[in-house]
Amino acid sequence: MPTVAFTENIQRHIACPTVQVEGATVYEAMRSVFEANPLARGYLLDDRGAVRKHMVIFVDGEGVKDRDRLSDPVSTDSEIYVMQALSGG
Repeated sequence: MPTVAFTENIQRHIACPTVQVEGATVYEAMRSVFEANPLARGYLLDDRGAVRKHMVIFVDGEGVKDRDRLSDPVSTDSEIYVMQALSGG
């Protein structure tokens, strides 16, 4: 089962414990998270269901390519990390 983890800085705003979920895509895995924690959806996704600009998702160390539909595949041992994006210079 894929594991989904949110960084500590996100957890200061909304409780998102690390969980193991079912799913073959990032969307399916995150849907499981959102069913148990609906507030996390609004923090991570915009009104269209796309990843908010200030958020990033990594699967096994690689940034997701499909930020709109979250169709990137995950395996049963994938690690999905959700964090805030940093910008500036």
